[in-house]
Amino acid sequence: MDDARARAYDAVILAGGAASRLGGADKPALTVGGRSLIELVVAAVSGAERVVVVGPERPIPAVVFTREDPPRGGPVPALTAGLNEVTAPWVVLLAGDLPFMTAAHVRMLLSAARADGGAVMVDGDGREQWLAGAWPAPALKQALARYEGSSLKGLLAPLVRARLAPPGRPWFDCDTMDDLEEARMNVLNEWTILACEELGIDPARVDRDLILDLTKEVAHGVARPAAPLTAYLLGLAQGAGTAPEDAAAKLITLAKNWGQATTEKLTDG
Repeated sequence: MDDARARAYDAVILAGGAASRLGGADKPALTVGGRSLIELVVAAVSGAERVVVVGPERPIPAVVFTREDPPRGGPVPALTAGLNEVTAPWVVLLAGDLPFMTAAHVRMLLSAARADGGAVMVDGDGREQWLAGAWPAPALKQALARYEGSSLKGLLAPLVRARLAPPGRPWFDCDTMDDLEEARMNVLNEWTILACEELGIDPARVDRDLILDLTKEVAHGVARPAAPLTAYLLGLAQGAGTAPEDAAAKLITLAKNWGQATTEKLTDG
């Protein structure tokens, strides 16, 4: 086996759970930063020879979809179904709801696994995250063929040779609506900082919550396309010397009274 083939990997993404703590919502389809959770995870394994998603089929190109038997039968049957599609010597195993996972994190996992054997990420408390790991595919398939249990920990723990605590919380998953909201706010934080750096603005001058409250009020009371336009107008007002708090208060009042305001204008006309 040549070196390139020896380093090749496939990815198995488990995305067919019941999402009971999300009220049975289609969790992989929920969005963070304008992209679905499953799309974010698929993007993180863009270097894979084959990406296998165990879960309902979705319009995502270059992905192999399969289902466990029975559907929603648990992570071990799901892994079994995914591994049936794996042909590369290495496999990255991920959950389908990891919004902070990136290609750089996947490369870290693979580097550790290739050096020592199986590698798994640990969270801030040192707990293994079994749906964020990289494994030698033959060893994993052999272990799975012998395994009679139902937990991923029981299957994978004997294969672990390296534990990683990478930056950026790539192991963070979205089990609840609070988790999803935290992920979405994290994207806003990162975008605000990077955009301010690009524009030469001190991030401390940006009252994000004020702007979000304003645009939410405008989107609800006026129209969704009016929200970004209003944020721009708020910036113009601040540039002209109006305190942003005062300008936002005026605009929020206008949005709340939008129906009355437009009626009065029509009547005046």
